[in-house]
Amino acid sequence: MSPDPTAEPDGDAEKPLYRRILLKISGEALMGEAGYGIHPPTIDQIASQIKALRETGVQLALVVGGGNIFRGLAGAADGMDRASADYMGMLATIMNALAMQSALEKHGIDARVQSAIPMPTVCEPYIRTRAVRHLEQDRVVIFAAGTGNPFFTTDTAAALRAVEMGCDALWKGTQVDGVYESDPRSNPDAKRYDEVSYTEVLFRNLQVMDAAAIALARDNALPVIVFSLQEPGGFAQILFGRGSHTIVRGGG
Repeated sequence: MSPDPTAEPDGDAEKPLYRRILLKISGEALMGEAGYGIHPPTIDQIASQIKALRETGVQLALVVGGGNIFRGLAGAADGMDRASADYMGMLATIMNALAMQSALEKHGIDARVQSAIPMPTVCEPYIRTRAVRHLEQDRVVIFAAGTGNPFFTTDTAAALRAVEMGCDALWKGTQVDGVYESDPRSNPDAKRYDEVSYTEVLFRNLQVMDAAAIALARDNALPVIVFSLQEPGGFAQILFGRGSHTIVRGGG
């Protein structure tokens, strides 16, 4: 059974609620103030938060999107072949994954990039058993190139890898502090959910992740935690059930 982030920790020492996590970060989150590409101070700030998270002993995997460089759907909308556009988007995620690996290593964190599109001169190919071993040896594993197939988003890749790695939860870092009934940036009165079911996310089309990712999480009882990347120390707070966030789980 997955841990309950609302539960009080036992004993005097506060314990992390999750043992192994997959963190999904959008490519857009890496842009920072630059508006395009990779903003080094932003990626360094994310790496520093990951370092604090790792110091609790939690095992961590990452999936990073590629929308700051190229988005397959946008390319297809402009008339490009959808499969070709998606492959270009996958290559963008590899660039982001390598940048994240470099930032983590500057913070003293041992990290490995595994790509669903083999390119052995750049990074490791995705091999599930090897990835699990990296996690067990306290390395951060960054999964790149999505699922390796067109027509699937990095959200779906994140849910798939989280299930394959036996993660206790899938964390999705966004620009807002949880799941809202509508976009809080355009509707300041939008209601934020503390908890919402997979079914309601799908029924209300709440735009947490794409439907395939939510269905995969539901079918494997994988909680999805949605929180803001902008909150200082937010990663550690979520680990102990604090801070502003939404948990997606359960039925009904």
